[in-house]
This record gives sequence, C-alpha cells and structure tokens, in this order.
Amino acid sequence: MPEFVKIGSKADLPGSDEAKEFPCGESKIICVANVGGELSALDNVCLHRGGPLGQGVIADGTLICPWHGWQYNPKTGEAIHSPGAKVAAYPIKVEGDDVLVEV
Repeated sequence: MPEFVKIGSKADLPGSDEAKEFPCGESKIICVANVGGELSALDNVCLHRGGPLGQGVIADGTLICPWHGWQYNPKTGEAIHSPGAKVAAYPIKVEGDDVLVEV
C-alpha cells in the first residue's frame, strides 16, 4: 500500500523552473521538478538511456533529460514525443518543513 515518505525539507526544494534529485528509501531516487512554483515528483531515470532527470532543466514547462534531450511532462511523466511512454509520477506534498512523496 502506498505511503508518504519524507524525502527532504522545504529548504532543499529546487527553485522555480528547476529540477533536483532526492533519495527516497534505500534504493530509489526521485526527481522533484518545480515548474513556476508548482511541484511534481517523478522517477529519476529517463526511459531513453537512464539519464538522471533530476539533473535536467525545465524549459517551457517541460522537464528535459540532460543526457539526450528527451522531454517529459513533469505532472504526468509522459514523454512529449510519445505519450504512451512515461516515467512514474508520484503525489507530492509539503507539510510544515517536510517534503513528502507517496511511493
């Protein structure tokens, strides 16, 4: 059953139109994207060659993988060029100073 897990604090969050990686548990890394002040959480691994999405950039509301430029909708995880291809997207919330993701 999914549960909310703390991945960091508000101070750790990426700035507006930035992405950042966060460890989640012992073996998972989550990409948190901040698009114009709205947060979203995705799997950190690009479907193309496994690039680290949390090291990518946000341009025009799209998350761009730093390795080969694959683009994703940060809310849904869908690849822009192929909506059938998608990385997992997770609910995210901020409670007090804690940032929590439902995994």
